[in-house]
Amino acid sequence: MRTSRRLNGLGGGPLALKPGSRQRILTASFLTYPMLRTLSQQLLSVVTGSYVSGTYSIVFVNCPNEQIARDIARAILDKKLTASVNILPKASSLYYWNGEIEEATEILLLIKTKTSKVHLLSSYIRLVHPFEIPEVFSLPMDQGDVHYLKWLEEGMEEE
Repeated sequence: MRTSRRLNGLGGGPLALKPGSRQRILTASFLTYPMLRTLSQQLLSVVTGSYVSGTYSIVFVNCPNEQIARDIARAILDKKLTASVNILPKASSLYYWNGEIEEATEILLLIKTKTSKVHLLSSYIRLVHPFEIPEVFSLPMDQGDVHYLKWLEEGMEEE
């Protein structure tokens, strides 16, 4: 009975845990799980050649006109923040601005990029975009054609 108490941390022996230690261990385990899960998925992806959900994202950005949309698209392609941008014309937008409902025709950019580049891409767009608060948000890609995703990766490699 004494041995089992020591092994499970209830006794006062060398294996006993200090008060609060179990909570700290549980908290540390909980906080490191996402990172360890991501690393294990990336390792599995490298070993098996399969896609890890969330490695790439689609970033949505509305622009006031087609010229600004093209300028932003070319700039982020030049900076290797993306390998592909779709420019979708004439999206009708309704939104609150300064307490009033506004209506506008905007151009939507669909930007495909690595999830790890979304923060840098968003920061750059905020710098060059003419809107005071540009609409920039992303969704992770759950699935995708392996050849297309490889092409995306290669298109964002620094030369």
